[in-house]
Amino acid sequence: MSKKSRQVEDPIAQLDPKQYILIKGARVNNLKNLDVAIPRNKLVVVTGLSGSGKSSLAFDTLFAEGQRKYVESLSSYARQFLGRMEKPEVDYIKGVSPAIAIEQKVNTRNPRSTIGTSTEIYDYLKLLYSRIGKTISPISGNEVTKDTVTSVVDYILSFEEGTKVMITTPMPVKGRPIAEEMKVLLSKGYTRVLIDGEMHYIEELKDVPKGDIEILIDRAVVAHNEETQFRLGDSVQTAFFEGEGKCLVDVRGQEKKAFSDLFELDGMRFEEPTVNFFAFNNPYGACPRCEGFGRILGIDPDLVIPDRNLSVYDNAIVPWRGETMRAWVQPLLKNGVRFNFPIHRPISELTEEQYDLLWEGNEYFDGLNDFFKYLETQTHKIQYRVMLSRYRGKTDCPDCKGTRLRKDASYVKVGGKSITDLVLMPVDQLRPFVESIEFSAFDQKVAGRIINEVTTRLQYLEQVGLGYLTLNRLTNTLSGGEFQRIKLATSLGSALVGSMYVLDEPSIGLHPRDTDRLIDVLKHLRDMGNSVIVVEHEEKLMEEADEIIDIGPAAGVHGGELVFQGTVSAINGTDDSFTAKYLKGEERIELPKIRRKWNQSFRILGARENNLKNIDAEIPLGVMTVITGVSGSGKSTLVRRILYPALGKILGLTGEITGKFDTLDGDYQKVNHIEFVDQNPIGKSSRSNPVTYVKAYDNIRQLFAEQPASKSNGFKPAHFSFNVDGGRCETCEGEGTVKIEMQFMADLHLTCEACGGRRFKKEILEVKYKDKDIADVLDLTVEEALEFFKDKTGIVNKIKPLYDVGLGYVKLGQSSNSLSGGEAQRVKLASFLGKGSGLSKKDHILFIFDEPTTGLHFHDIRKLLDSLNALVNEGNSVLIIEHNMEVVKCADWIIDLGPEGGEKGGNIDFVGLPEDMIKLAAENKTAKYLAEKIES
Repeated sequence: MSKKSRQVEDPIAQLDPKQYILIKGARVNNLKNLDVAIPRNKLVVVTGLSGSGKSSLAFDTLFAEGQRKYVESLSSYARQFLGRMEKPEVDYIKGVSPAIAIEQKVNTRNPRSTIGTSTEIYDYLKLLYSRIGKTISPISGNEVTKDTVTSVVDYILSFEEGTKVMITTPMPVKGRPIAEEMKVLLSKGYTRVLIDGEMHYIEELKDVPKGDIEILIDRAVVAHNEETQFRLGDSVQTAFFEGEGKCLVDVRGQEKKAFSDLFELDGMRFEEPTVNFFAFNNPYGACPRCEGFGRILGIDPDLVIPDRNLSVYDNAIVPWRGETMRAWVQPLLKNGVRFNFPIHRPISELTEEQYDLLWEGNEYFDGLNDFFKYLETQTHKIQYRVMLSRYRGKTDCPDCKGTRLRKDASYVKVGGKSITDLVLMPVDQLRPFVESIEFSAFDQKVAGRIINEVTTRLQYLEQVGLGYLTLNRLTNTLSGGEFQRIKLATSLGSALVGSMYVLDEPSIGLHPRDTDRLIDVLKHLRDMGNSVIVVEHEEKLMEEADEIIDIGPAAGVHGGELVFQGTVSAINGTDDSFTAKYLKGEERIELPKIRRKWNQSFRILGARENNLKNIDAEIPLGVMTVITGVSGSGKSTLVRRILYPALGKILGLTGEITGKFDTLDGDYQKVNHIEFVDQNPIGKSSRSNPVTYVKAYDNIRQLFAEQPASKSNGFKPAHFSFNVDGGRCETCEGEGTVKIEMQFMADLHLTCEACGGRRFKKEILEVKYKDKDIADVLDLTVEEALEFFKDKTGIVNKIKPLYDVGLGYVKLGQSSNSLSGGEAQRVKLASFLGKGSGLSKKDHILFIFDEPTTGLHFHDIRKLLDSLNALVNEGNSVLIIEHNMEVVKCADWIIDLGPEGGEKGGNIDFVGLPEDMIKLAAENKTAKYLAEKIES
């Protein structure tokens, strides 16, 4: 066949790679020889059911090739430090640009990494403060400056010609007798000293009288000529040297002034600002007590005073409650009236000064700090060691107040605020402040570009819905969605053009109100001249995209095909697309026929962690409750930091630090167990997989051990395990791959030559069930396995929940490392559904889900809701943190936090039924979007 005839048959080849990214014959994972042309410099949404092949196309094919081509463009020297990039299984890809992937995974566990450092904003702030920061003395509030030879000479020359001046310097104390010091001065060429202002020749001094001694450096007459200027400069420099930074100028008959070339004021020596002075990742700038971590192991105030609704009189201070220790509180109770301390007022209502007094004490009583110091002196007694350990926890460093920087770094100000003040301000407050700083003409030249970079990056953080965060927030405490948007804002700040951005569901963790702002950001990224390819299920994003690529029609082996490509308006002509059916309204997630009633609940009282405003939250039992609200309103803080650890400690299930709250009350004792179903991997080992997690592999191993070939060879179930010695391949230890360490190069993971990647020894693989060996079975998808084991009820019952939660496309033996956060969460959900029939009806489990719709198409959300309802119908309670309105509208009960994020959030805006909430659509942000779903 001629080249010309091949091009006619290949429509992709007719397109211009300068206008399109051309993918021909993609066969990665489940993609079925897929051909697609993606328009360049457009916002393109890749959608489809979970497992249909979206990520295979966007990340494993497109991004992988873009990254590989970039690496291959580097020199061989540079490439040796980078991992080997495998070519994706594809005929060809043309027109690909340098690729940047922005995924959901929080891939940093560095305990020092903050939002400020991740976005590079902190680097600019360090530069700003080191160049134009003004050091202010904490004693007088005056600016700290140091004198130079030039400034002193200019001072002298400011007087009239003929004015007599005397330049002296205090004689430093060297630790030797003054008589010897005088001899040294003579040897240096100095002849006269001033003692208490009177001049004496050193040679004539027999007994040196006591008093202030100054060395006479020079006597001169002011003359505005070059010779005098040089002479004065030499004399002043000599004075600074001999006086260890001090110089005295006595303008005869007028004034005597002291100068110093040391950076000091009010008797304090200060450090001159440098970039490292503000770096908590550098030993020079880090707080010496906490070494730049911001937290230390110390006395936890919330363990000392757990119930802040009590007063000192009502025994709010736990360690002072016993008979022995009550002696510590008696002086305070007795003398509190003398210094106006309100012993009957609840701790929560004390002023900051009154609360600090409890810890610091005064002349009338010893404070809590003194009490714990006393306990530390008594640690030879076991009861005191036990008592100390009871009140210890990770607390904010008292020296740096959690800001990680050395204390004197806060003396440096720009615009009246220190760098520590700035990193503790929410982004939406910080940007207006930075923009409002007024600079002198000189400072403006230095600060102009820096301020521009800072404000631009802060603006992008606001645009992606993260205005409620502070720059001091640790990166490893962010959710996957927040971390992804941080990276997106950083990419915008770097202002790259001509690149290809591949994003993985950037709308995750975003309230519908914030999705609009995200869309504007993605369009801006496109308008800068980039190709923006987004794997997404969010309806709004599809509507705003320049083009939609729908992969399907279903998941796994039933997917991997291009179902539709075009705009939302053109999707109406497609009938085999689940996306089309939901967008056209042919299929929809129906409202529940009834809302379950509840009569039991428990309450969290006085929740005040992070931005929560001392709220009381009631959690119903026996129903499906959704906690919603705009991004940053306090949902995760309430559930992850307070509810889960507090209830978990009562049940003996967790030792996590509990956020600040007063108490739990109500029917919490009705809960026998609590399960937090998050998006963390299902196992730490690469050998962990779905079939072992749902406990189905035990039955499968038993089945293979019962085959005739196993019995004749004496194979037990353990021989079919790749986690223990016996039947697994010992070369790769059941991994299927071997790691080759390449020293300074990236490690290589190669298919094991001994087993060919099949994990087991040859004799084990000779055991067959229905013509499949154990490796073949592990390679089956969940859907295929249900058909294969249809006559084995025990195995089917354990595998079917995986299918029910929408994971029919996942392979039984698929490594947990390859599962997304949403998939891992659904594997955990499936394991609980599988246990359901075996649980005692007396067991009441509280299931907590953190955004379970992550990675889910409309069609998959319907399956998820069926599974969640199944948990409730088995007599359990389900609590969901969620923004997806399809889930919110199906809730039995809603708790809405807000009204905004950060400092403007942390209040309970609404509690009740979805039908009641939509009545508030005019003033409640969640109600507005919920009404669209319920009333449509």
